[in-house]
Amino acid sequence: MFAAAVVVGLRHVALVVGADDVTNPAARTRPDSPTYGMPILDVASARTVMVVKRAMSAGFAGVENELYHLGKTLMLFGDAKDVAGGLARELEDALRGPRV
Repeated sequence: MFAAAVVVGLRHVALVVGADDVTNPAARTRPDSPTYGMPILDVASARTVMVVKRAMSAGFAGVENELYHLGKTLMLFGDAKDVAGGLARELEDALRGPRV
C-alpha cells in the first residue's frame, strides 16, 4: 500500500472504487479519529478525486470520510461495474474525437 500511496501524489486524477477508511485524510490529520495513524492511500493529493460508492454511508470504522467533502472530489453513486464501464466508454469516445 505504501508504494501505491507514493505514486498517487503524481497523478491528476484518482479513481476510488469501494474504498472508504483507507482513503480518509482524517487518519493523518485528526488525532481524535479512530482511524488516526492507520496507513492510507493518499488520494487526496491528486488534483481531482472521483469516488464510486453505492451510498454515503460510513466505512467499517464508522467514521465519515473527509475526502468526500473536498471541493475536488466528485461522488459517483451506483454499482461500481456499471459506473466504471460508463466512464471507460466516455473516455473512449472522447479520445476518438468527434464522429463524422
